[in-house]
Amino acid sequence: MSVIAGFSFVGIMLGVAALIIVMSVMNGFRAELLTRILGVNGHVILQPIDRPLTDFDSVAAKIATVAGVSYTMPLVQGQVLATGANSASTGALVKGVRGGDLEKLKPVADNVRQGTIANFDTSQGVAIGSRLAEQLGLGLGDNITLVSPQGDVTPLGVTPRVKAYPITAIFEIGLSEYDAAYVYMPLAEAQLFFASEGQVQSIEIFVDDPDSVQTLQPTIETAAERPNYTLTWQRQNESFFSALEVERNVMFIILTLIVLVAALNIISGLFMLVKDKGRDIAIMRTMGATRASIMRVFLITGASIGLAGTFAGFVLGTVFCLNIENLRQFFSWLSGVPIFPPEIYFLSRLPAEIDTSEVATVVLMAVGLSFLATILPSWQASKLDPVEALRYE
Repeated sequence: MSVIAGFSFVGIMLGVAALIIVMSVMNGFRAELLTRILGVNGHVILQPIDRPLTDFDSVAAKIATVAGVSYTMPLVQGQVLATGANSASTGALVKGVRGGDLEKLKPVADNVRQGTIANFDTSQGVAIGSRLAEQLGLGLGDNITLVSPQGDVTPLGVTPRVKAYPITAIFEIGLSEYDAAYVYMPLAEAQLFFASEGQVQSIEIFVDDPDSVQTLQPTIETAAERPNYTLTWQRQNESFFSALEVERNVMFIILTLIVLVAALNIISGLFMLVKDKGRDIAIMRTMGATRASIMRVFLITGASIGLAGTFAGFVLGTVFCLNIENLRQFFSWLSGVPIFPPEIYFLSRLPAEIDTSEVATVVLMAVGLSFLATILPSWQASKLDPVEALRYE
């Protein structure tokens, strides 16, 4: 009986701890992605219809007056082939922005590892991500060669546009996909490079509350006072965050089965205990113990295993979450294999965000399943007939 009780205790403890850890990591993963994605990309993207966006200054100024809009950022962007030292090359996304707007992008401005973005408009250079610099073997002050497929038309055909720019800053957002692909260029230089003099492709709008962006969307479209099409960050990243939510719910269901199996162990253990203690139950009944008192004894026995296992799992899961990055680095060192590689999981560190309401749900669910598991064996013990139990004693 003690062995079964021990396995039940360990099962509930591991199930509760696993649920808390996994749900916290999923919450942290989503929060980190949201912070970084919304920090460098507009919450609403306004694009022109019918005619090029040559009046972007006046349109951006009108939108900036809308209540709830933090700031606007005219943008020119395009895909390029970036080439560095020893002919190393990779695809990159060039974003042409003003220096003042780049300083407002806190994930970039607050994480410049080398160089500076001061006087960015007049520097005639570019700011690139740290992983892109590593891939191309470039450092601060080196030239990065950008090749645009949208080239110049010549008598011999279309010639790709090629130009080298000095690297004036290297930043590290912490989102590997961006650090390995983003190149920020002064807006005027980008307009020349992409043959878009006097116009921009879109205006990125940042709002105070990204979750309420859909309520601001009609007001922003009206304030532009020109034909336009807008796209919110929720629509732009809908499939990605929907997949995260589905994965989170599925993981919760799967890990709940661990707690359920442990609860079934409590049932089997209590049934064995009732059978083993049948003579003692009969003696207590003949001495005046009621069926309710016998039932309470077994309810407390089973529930105590569940309560103890749940509390231990809560402590284990919380401690694990609070030290998850240190534990990741330790296990990576121990195994010699990088755990949670940023190239696959986008983030440079393993995040965990403990949600009090979710932890309370997990604890209450574990305690509830443990209590339900004790009802049938306890009821069976209370139904035991003293005469039948003592007949052959």
